[in-house]
This record gives sequence, C-alpha cells and structure tokens, in this order.
Amino acid sequence: MTEFTATARADSSVADYVALLKPRVMSLVVFTGLAGLLVAPGNVNAVLAAVAILCIALGAGASGAINMWYDRDIDAVMERTKARPIPTGRVAPEEALAFGVVLALASTMLMGLALNWLAAGILALTIGFYVFVYTVWLKRRTPQNIVIGGAAGAFPPMIGWAAVTGDVGLGAVALFLLIFMWTPPHFWALALYREGDYAKAGVPMMPVVAGPSATKTQMLIYTVLLLPVAALPAVLGLAGWVYGAASVALGLAFIGFALRLRLEEGISGARPMFAFSILYLFLLFALLIVDRAPGLLGGPWS
Repeated sequence: MTEFTATARADSSVADYVALLKPRVMSLVVFTGLAGLLVAPGNVNAVLAAVAILCIALGAGASGAINMWYDRDIDAVMERTKARPIPTGRVAPEEALAFGVVLALASTMLMGLALNWLAAGILALTIGFYVFVYTVWLKRRTPQNIVIGGAAGAFPPMIGWAAVTGDVGLGAVALFLLIFMWTPPHFWALALYREGDYAKAGVPMMPVVAGPSATKTQMLIYTVLLLPVAALPAVLGLAGWVYGAASVALGLAFIGFALRLRLEEGISGARPMFAFSILYLFLLFALLIVDRAPGLLGGPWS
C-alpha cells in the first residue's frame, strides 16, 4: 500500500482530482440547482447566489469522489470506469476519500454560514444519501438502486430554493419530483447498453436482474408518469405557458423514444434515448431559467 500511495502521489495531477469530482454529473447538478435558486420566490444578492452554486458544485464533487473511493473495486473491471484515477493508480484511495470528505464538510459549512442552515442541511442530506444510501447500501443489493438512490440527484433544485427562501415550498418539491421521475428511464437507458459491464462487476442493475424486456417496460411507465409531473411548475405558477407547452411536447417525445425501444427486439434505441434524456432535462430547466429571466434584475440577482 505504501508503494502504491507513493506512485499515485507522484503521478497525480490537477486533472485527476477534477476527474474525481465527476464534472459531467456536476454540471447537470449545478444547472438544476441554479434553476431552483432562480425560480424561488425572494431575493439573494449576486455574491451569495454564487456562493450557493459553488457549495452545490463542491457538494456534488464530494459525493463523486467518495463514490469513486468506495466503488474502486468495481470501477476497475468496468470498461466505462476503468480509466478513472483510482483504478489506474493515479490517485491513492485514501487521498480520494480525504478529498471528498474535506469538500463535503467545507461545502456544507460554507452554505450554512453564508446562506442558511436549512440549505446546508439539505446539501448534507444529499451527500449522505448519495454516499450511504445509494453507493453503500443500494447499488450492490437491489435493481431498484437507481429508483431510490436517484433522490440524491433530485435534491439540488431544492437546495437552491432553500438558499433563497430558507424553506422548502411546493415549487421545490415539484422540481425534486421532476428529476426523481426522470432518473430511472435516463439511467436504465445507459444500463441497457452497458449491461455486460454491470453484470461483470456484479452490480444488480435492472437489465442484469430483470432482463431487457422488463426494463424497457419500466422505462415506458416512468416516461408516461413523468409527463404530468414535468408540467407541475407551470401548474404551480413557477413558469408560464411556454414552459408548459414545451414540457408536454418534450414529454411526448420522451415517451416516443421509450415506446420505440419497448417495441423493438433489441436495444438499439437505448443510446438515442439516453442522449435525448439529457437533452430533455437540460431544455426543461433552461426554459425555467429563461422564463424567470425577465425578472432577474428584480429577483435573485438584485
């Protein structure tokens, strides 16, 4: 272990530590957290808004680093993850863990001191949920891992909302539910075309345990249920008719991808559905931000 640690330290770079933060996942977390901050009623100045977004980003990165530390054994055997910093020896496991823990504590404390302790508490809950509930408890034990564990990825808009208001309203819950319902079909699309990877690592993702057919059925059900959930921000007055119409149009397109995948014999539609799922969530939250834009000078950024 001593030799490995020394080698890892010698070969580590800033890029390796950035990779530990899972920057692609972090970018979506930050984006949805920003949307929650902007649509929330109330005011917070630009500096505090930037601090809140920084804390959300650092919290997401902390979760990613600790996840990579715990999953280093299965990451080493999966094609998608074997080039990560820990399996390749570029970062020692204990250094990755320490990095994640420091970021988790720093982001939570900064959020509490600069904004409010409710937002800090939800941030801490998010990190803890991702690490202990999803990574440690669910991921290797049940095919429902991503359904329950997906809550961790749904908290960021709620954190942004709480940073502005100091409470959690129906609007924050609506944004939470949108991401929560979106996560299973999004992640199962990835799991379908990476089924061999998960099977090799012994991770009981839905396609591995229940098979592609049952997984595709579940994905279709979730996309149908997502349609009315995605419209809730318009129903609650968080966004206008443009968002409402777009949520329906995008939702029907998402259902179309899921239906096409369900009806085909193979899984060739999984990759396009996965790609569209990312676009779907990005566009919905972009529309929420744009819908809020006319009031920005008198709103959160004032």
